[in-house]
Amino acid sequence: MRFKLALAAGAALAIAASGLAVSGMAFARQETPAQKGYLPPGALDTSKILPPAPKEGEARYENDRKIFLATRGLKDTPRWTLAQNDVDERKIIGDFACALGFTPDPQKLPKTTALLMKLRFDVIDAVNKPKDLYQRKRPYLIDEGPICVDKTDGLAQSPDYPSGHTTWGWTVGLILAEADPAHATPILARARAFGESRLVCGVHNNSAVEAGRTNGAALVAALHGSKAFRDDVDGVREEIAEARKAATAPAQCDAESALVAKSPY
Repeated sequence: MRFKLALAAGAALAIAASGLAVSGMAFARQETPAQKGYLPPGALDTSKILPPAPKEGEARYENDRKIFLATRGLKDTPRWTLAQNDVDERKIIGDFACALGFTPDPQKLPKTTALLMKLRFDVIDAVNKPKDLYQRKRPYLIDEGPICVDKTDGLAQSPDYPSGHTTWGWTVGLILAEADPAHATPILARARAFGESRLVCGVHNNSAVEAGRTNGAALVAALHGSKAFRDDVDGVREEIAEARKAATAPAQCDAESALVAKSPY
């Protein structure tokens, strides 16, 4: 059962062909074709930026376990349902409807779609190396507990650290906040909650979510060195402003805002 978010079925951007598979497995497994993103392959090595993944016996490791076990109590609550909604990273722009203040129409956001299609390669590149380096287990493989998706072999084989979903959500959130600064506060609050949904789902540790935000911030900083990226953000800024003029206001945002405002742990 899904929480009734403020978006119609067609409001989510259809980027299914992007290679960003459900449960984030593509972040760990898909190769980044040369020159497909904004940055040259290997231009940003986030494995040298992120702190090392926690190891057994360390305080961060035990804190991860504590948060995972505590958040299992959120199963079947409205926050759990929102987390299930956030599993499908392909409809990321629709997830920001309440934060943007209008229901996005994908037909009127071609520049935004094009940016995301190109950006995905940079995100995958930023996530792959630290995941492969640390091979951190997902929390439900360390402690028993329900998760909000199926416990597949593919998910278990995809390393925890850093969270690809969080990297993706925080990167998109930072870009949207730049393109629409008047709504920066709710946009970034929703981007934070998008990452926290991975905690609620039980598929990522707290340390992986924190690393995902650092990962996204580092990536956006590097992206600003690309003129093509800066030009595309300018296009997104104009596109959002134009789309807002004719777009419908989202509904049921009070319920979402209440969930976003409250920490899940």
